Amino acid sequence: MSTDRSLQSESEVKRLEQLWEGDFGDAYVDRNRAAGEHRASFWQAVLAEFPVQRVLEVGCNTGANLRWVKDCVSPRQVYGVDINIKALEELKQSLSGVNAVWSPARDLPFRDSWFDLTFTMGVLIHQPPDILPLIMSEVVRCSRKFVLCGEYYSEELTEMNYRGETGALFKRDFGELYKRLFPNLVLRKQGFLSKAEGWDEVTYWIFEKNWQ
Repeated sequence: MSTDRSLQSESEVKRLEQLWEGDFGDAYVDRNRAAGEHRASFWQAVLAEFPVQRVLEVGCNTGANLRWVKDCVSPRQVYGVDINIKALEELKQSLSGVNAVWSPARDLPFRDSWFDLTFTMGVLIHQPPDILPLIMSEVVRCSRKFVLCGEYYSEELTEMNYRGETGALFKRDFGELYKRLFPNLVLRKQGFLSKAEGWDEVTYWIFEKNWQ
């Protein structure tokens, strides 16, 4: 990557992080408080099939997913990372015992392989394409065993206008990108989650680390 392009990418990352930290991110919190109402069956099934003891969600918002994860895993072993303070404060109030941590996704403050499962749900779509491999590498680095990715799918990289903001939402084949960037990941499960199931038409992939 050229110096000019690198500087542009860094500037774009900072712009988007400031966007999500500020009023734009606060408005997202307000819109999505009830987002996880119907997700219990998904998380119960996933954690029964892929048992874990320590879990990290990158981009947890107010805990729409972690509210169900903590019913299957000890709350003190459940961690959520976000850069929006309002979201983290609400998570702390509503999910007693769950660890709410402020951090950008590109620099997670955890040891290698600290978690059994690391995941994103509707977070990678909001990352600039140039910085996405770094964020994905952080998600993979922190996992000992499983990586789950749930995002909007498109065969080709496609930018979508997002509430008047450019460069803030991209659809692509995230599962294929994970496989290409991290050959030690083995795909264990793939599926689709509809609006009727409490999701916004999300494709998900569950990978397992192959240590051989």
